[in-house]
Amino acid sequence: MKHILSSIFAAAFALSASVVQAEDKPPLKIGGILDMSSLYADITGPGSETAAKMAVEDFGGEVLGRKIQVLAADHLNKADLSANIARDMLDNQGVEMIYDVAASATALAAGEIAKARNKIIVFNGPGSIRLSNEACGPYTVHYVFDTFAQANVTGLAAVKSGLNTWFFLTADYAFGQDLEKDTSNVITKTGGKVLGSVRHPLNTSDFSSFLLQAQASKAKVIGLANAGGDTVNAIKQSAEFGIMKGGQKLSPLLAFVTDIDSIGLETAQGLLLAEAFYWDMNDETRAFSKRFQERVKRPPTSAQAGVYSSVTHYLKAVKAAGTTDAAAVMKVMKETPINDFFAHNGKIREDGRMIHDMYLFEVKKPSESKGRWDDYKLLATVPGNEAFQSLEQSRCPLVKK
Repeated sequence: MKHILSSIFAAAFALSASVVQAEDKPPLKIGGILDMSSLYADITGPGSETAAKMAVEDFGGEVLGRKIQVLAADHLNKADLSANIARDMLDNQGVEMIYDVAASATALAAGEIAKARNKIIVFNGPGSIRLSNEACGPYTVHYVFDTFAQANVTGLAAVKSGLNTWFFLTADYAFGQDLEKDTSNVITKTGGKVLGSVRHPLNTSDFSSFLLQAQASKAKVIGLANAGGDTVNAIKQSAEFGIMKGGQKLSPLLAFVTDIDSIGLETAQGLLLAEAFYWDMNDETRAFSKRFQERVKRPPTSAQAGVYSSVTHYLKAVKAAGTTDAAAVMKVMKETPINDFFAHNGKIREDGRMIHDMYLFEVKKPSESKGRWDDYKLLATVPGNEAFQSLEQSRCPLVKK
């Protein structure tokens, strides 16, 4: 009897010890550096934080016996603040992976901090091609879109359709400059001509002087090398100036479904744009978007859908690697194809670029739309190896040539 009791006590002690041990394990923290309150808040912001939390919940809330915790901070579109947040997350808060980092200047700053600490950072909202070129790192992933793909998909289609003279309105920072440069390269290589450009400050409220210069250029297309609130304001004000009625076309080189909703179909109809994701593509995209919309009250942007996909891919890699060590996890992330509602047979290359299909859409006329958010009609699906920069062109030091 004494022997049986001692066995029971020993088993109970072992069980309680294992429970305490599991509870003692620190949480696995992932941190978002986001625009929560300014011109990119609809594109990423609280929606990106929600997407990350949805990914964690769907994964089961824990991995390797550790609870998963999602953090988020507002970088206020300031590169120095973004770097400080990244430093604090990685050095003081125990964050293992950073996600999103909306806006290119802020992403480039945070990327350098993560690179110096050998930590994984996944970019969903920023577009600058530099993130997988000169600024690439062994643990850096550029997941959703970039300036090369946006330029390639939109610019190529436009020039081929006869829209061969361009003037640019460009946001004066890394993303806008790269987007203008990449689109200009596509236009000139395809036989088109760039007639000029003008740069505007980030978060501009009055585009009148810039639009007058674009109008005076007589270019067939005014390319908007900006994003978020800047794109919305530029398109709305161009309508007030009668630019499109005068025969010139506007091409937003990076626009999201939230932008089109803000502008309205009456003004936005006929715009050509490239996207990495649209909520109404198929049953899978609609199912995720319905769940997302119940929480956020609008469908996900491509950046927010990309957050869910990339956080899930990271957590699966942590589980498969049996560790949070960046080198081991990134090895699995690069070896494992991505198949979900966001990407089919997606692959992270050695330069950190995630290769997946891109889509060319035309904005519907009001008469073609069945209701709010029914904004796009699909014109073309561009395979990832055609949409994104080739490895041969890459300026990433990690690429072996």
